[in-house]
Amino acid sequence: MDIKLDPSRDDLPLMANTSHILVKHYVLDLDVDFESQIIEGTIVLFFESGNKFKKQSSSTEETYPSESNKACKFRTPEPCHIPVTNTRTVSSKMGYNDLVICGKGEKDTSGKDGNHDNQEQASGISSSKYCCDTGNHGSEDFLLVLDCCDLSVLKVEEVDVAAVPGIEKFTRSPKLRNQIVRELVALPADRWREQLDYYARCSQAPGCGELLFDIDTWSLQIRKTGVQTATDFPHAIRIQYTTKPQGRSVTWTSDQSGRPCVYTMGSPINNRALFPCQEPPVAMSTWQATVRAAASFVVLMSGENSAKPTQLREGCSSWHYYVTMPMPASTFTIAVGSWTETKPEICSSDDLATEKSFSPFEADFRYVGVCGHMEYPCRFQNASATTQEIIPHRIFAPVCLKGACQETLLPLIPPCLSAAHSVLGTHPFSRLDVLIVPANFPSLGMARPNKEKTGHVSDSGSSVIKHGLNPDKVFMQVHYLKGYFLLRFLARRLGGDTYFSFLRKFVHKFHGQLILSQDFLQMLLESIPEERRLELSVENIFQDWLESSGIPQPLQRERLAGAECGLVRQVSAEVAKWVRVNRRPRKRKRKETEEVLEKLLPDQLVLLLEHLLEQRTLNPRTLQRLERTYHLSEQDAEVRHRWCELVVKHKYTEAYRHVERFLQEDRGKRSPCKEPTGSTCVHEPVGRRFPCRLCWAAAYGGQHSATPCPPAWLSVVVHVPWLLSAAGSWLQLVPVGVASVCL
Repeated sequence: MDIKLDPSRDDLPLMANTSHILVKHYVLDLDVDFESQIIEGTIVLFFESGNKFKKQSSSTEETYPSESNKACKFRTPEPCHIPVTNTRTVSSKMGYNDLVICGKGEKDTSGKDGNHDNQEQASGISSSKYCCDTGNHGSEDFLLVLDCCDLSVLKVEEVDVAAVPGIEKFTRSPKLRNQIVRELVALPADRWREQLDYYARCSQAPGCGELLFDIDTWSLQIRKTGVQTATDFPHAIRIQYTTKPQGRSVTWTSDQSGRPCVYTMGSPINNRALFPCQEPPVAMSTWQATVRAAASFVVLMSGENSAKPTQLREGCSSWHYYVTMPMPASTFTIAVGSWTETKPEICSSDDLATEKSFSPFEADFRYVGVCGHMEYPCRFQNASATTQEIIPHRIFAPVCLKGACQETLLPLIPPCLSAAHSVLGTHPFSRLDVLIVPANFPSLGMARPNKEKTGHVSDSGSSVIKHGLNPDKVFMQVHYLKGYFLLRFLARRLGGDTYFSFLRKFVHKFHGQLILSQDFLQMLLESIPEERRLELSVENIFQDWLESSGIPQPLQRERLAGAECGLVRQVSAEVAKWVRVNRRPRKRKRKETEEVLEKLLPDQLVLLLEHLLEQRTLNPRTLQRLERTYHLSEQDAEVRHRWCELVVKHKYTEAYRHVERFLQEDRGKRSPCKEPTGSTCVHEPVGRRFPCRLCWAAAYGGQHSATPCPPAWLSVVVHVPWLLSAAGSWLQLVPVGVASVCL
């Protein structure tokens, strides 16, 4: 079942068989060990069996041409003997080390024996009668497939939920474990607190049978001998596992104060290297998590509650978060570090009234209207929450940035929340945490899977994310940029009032649901009279903006029109002055007048430098004067990015230190914008490549284990300067009210 992928060009597989069985709730119990750079513990998964069960003979071939099914298609039934040699299917009875809370130890090496971790080598179920596609296949056992990568799985077992005291209070069949789980996940929304409580109790119940499991590069496969359908498969299982220091879902690094921290950073593989899960977005689930770390650390998560630490013993604290709104597993976020909370110096009674938290437990479900999502304690049904302009919020930052956050960022949050409420309506989440992450944060957002980016979905529910493992595609984030300009184009075309009125209606109708671009565009066009649609249609929008490469034609026309702008004309005049400055000889004539250079705005500076990048040569005197005139090394990331391009292109060694600073401090604000063409740096002198590799080592230096060596685009940065691009300072809003800020 193992899949060999070339990460430079191939797609990211979503292996989970979500058509047969769905995770409804995760309970995580984890310990964070900074010395070993691992997160270890258990995860309990509560399932609901799906409705797509197709009986197929063992000779039936899959119509979905994925690599996973190609690997399994040749398997034929054999006697039920399960060989132990030359296989990686193991019984979870094999030994494992007990967990040590807040323990210190060596880095994880459990994968060295080849038994329990994701190695990129051939693998499969021990008896070849077990096919990777699941459901009822006659005599074959049902196979649960979870998305998993870079994890060492130590044990898998069924959980005896029937042993939980008091479980008989809400179930008609206290001795039937699967029936207990079915009734637990089906509890109504107004009993959410009781539901979370019993999820927690069930997660601590003893095991009642260890399950066979197999693990390969991209998935964890679990089966129970003799169980042939998803309906009969255990609906509550516990997985004991540990992450790896090189796992690609989290970053182990240092904050701006030099203290260690770890956080999810929007990895292309999402969270599958943090915990086994179902990646396809159809697997909407809730979760709760208990995370233990040394008492000096703060644990932040994308939970609905504002967790406070509980001291377990001297030097160790525990944090508990939960979510009651079902969402894809990729939206789960965690950050652990020595953060300090920034609070307002004076908090008025009016502010307290405005920011009062309305928990689902206190919800007054009197709001007129019916939501279209699956049942959960929704704030749109809470009359009080719908009028709450400013939700409770917290800001966390390294100690060295506390003052700056207090002075600059903290006053901005309330008006931003109020503006969002005025435009979009009810805040879908009850709170917001803002975290100042290190400047080398490597992503502008999570590569969340969605139907528009995946290939054909198989009967089991598995699919792929197109270009999901292509590093250039990941760094480009073109879909974010084109999506922004499309929304901007629609707002201008339809008018602000019409567009923002539609957005509010759209959020109210589709909150809590999975939607496609077609849904958004169709509702937008249907909400305006036909005579005002101005020849817009879903088909031509898709053709112009989503299915065509390059800059869309409407944006090209807008760009040409913008050339007449007064600010642009001012930049053009300044470009002409700099061209003349560059052409002057070193020794000028006495009567020759000095060019008078105008002050420019940051956006104008970006445009100026982009025009100067088109010049074939700029001499060192010009570059020196350019930097001194505009103080380019002190400007924002967008300006400094273009300045670095000029420095590299013209080999201006006096300013190489500015490039080094940019590479080390602004890793999250740049990305390659295209494949290098022509000659690459293999012919470049080693002396000019070495600083780049030093910068990479300083920026990653064992801290970003997901990228252990410099990518190709960094190696050619000196020879092909236009590979750099930047996004500037940004605010990334992560679901369930957690935000990360890169300054």
